[in-house]
Amino acid sequence: MVSTEYERRIAARFAGFDQDGNGYIDRADFSAAAKAVLTEFGTAARSEQGQALYAGAEAFWQGMAGIADRDGDQRITREEFVGGAVKRLRDNPERFAEIARPFLHAALAVADGDRDGAATLAETARALKALGAPEDVARSAAAALDADGDGKVGESEIVSAFARYFTVPE
Repeated sequence: MVSTEYERRIAARFAGFDQDGNGYIDRADFSAAAKAVLTEFGTAARSEQGQALYAGAEAFWQGMAGIADRDGDQRITREEFVGGAVKRLRDNPERFAEIARPFLHAALAVADGDRDGAATLAETARALKALGAPEDVARSAAAALDADGDGKVGESEIVSAFARYFTVPE
């Protein structure tokens, strides 16, 4: 049972990871997220960028499983997710976000059309949409990610936003 407002916010984030909606998070959800981003940007899975994104997805899965898969069944239930995330977030939200860094870095590289290390707001919105955000939400989220107002989203902005996503009300 989720008892605090803080835990309720984190529990609400579970669906974003459960890509196939089967009630738990597993390796396949992270692979599906990588595939969706690659498909959106027309990037081959066997390309250097595709391989980096799949490797980032695997690292993200391993980090998440290490935090939350209490029974070792290679599936994270909503309860395990809330318990693992709450524990890590109370310690240090930025450290929790670091497990996502390899995936976020590789997704940014796929989305970054001019290869300058940052994605435009439109590219960022496309990536967010590929990950399941409705188009209007993806556009507004992309704009919010642009912390320095330069019209682009870089890795530090994305990692910082990931940490805030779990700690700030919707």
